Amino acid sequence: MKKNKVYTKTGDNGTTSLISGKRVPKHDLRIKAYGTIDELNCWLGIIRSHKISKNIQNELIVIQKKLMIIGTQLSNDSQKQFNFKKINLNDVSNIENLIDSMTDFLPDLKNFIIPGGNQVVSSTHLARCVCRRAERCITELNEYSKIDSYIIFYINRLSDYLFMLSRKLSYDLKIKEVKWIS
Repeated sequence: MKKNKVYTKTGDNGTTSLISGKRVPKHDLRIKAYGTIDELNCWLGIIRSHKISKNIQNELIVIQKKLMIIGTQLSNDSQKQFNFKKINLNDVSNIENLIDSMTDFLPDLKNFIIPGGNQVVSSTHLARCVCRRAERCITELNEYSKIDSYIIFYINRLSDYLFMLSRKLSYDLKIKEVKWIS
């Protein structure tokens, strides 16, 4: 049985296709937005591969699946509605609940945290930074092409979740947070 090839050679001229079929430069803002979501998803996979609780691993899998939905939504440049799942208010609320449960559990914070401590905590801080970059790309894209507000809400909350997750992982692993005091 002949298998489909991964390469198509259609991108050799520096363009790629959106869901609508429209070809755009690979540096198009829409490509940067969902490409950064893809990068963030990879970082969450790295975090999940560490020795962390099954509960956190499961949370991350759910979030990774939501990021796949967001990537699909961002790759649709047309007004045509495809039969795809979409991020919704419930997804945003779920992230908020995860943040709240960690906030209630952890000691109050009155200073900035200097990222680091070990591999998984550092990876979580890096994922937070990639999430913020994704948010910047998405909000810039929103200036030119209306993006579903729930995507922006979700990504904004996700960066907060990742910050709190870095703190929770530090706490769970008994790693001292280095506070920045100006």
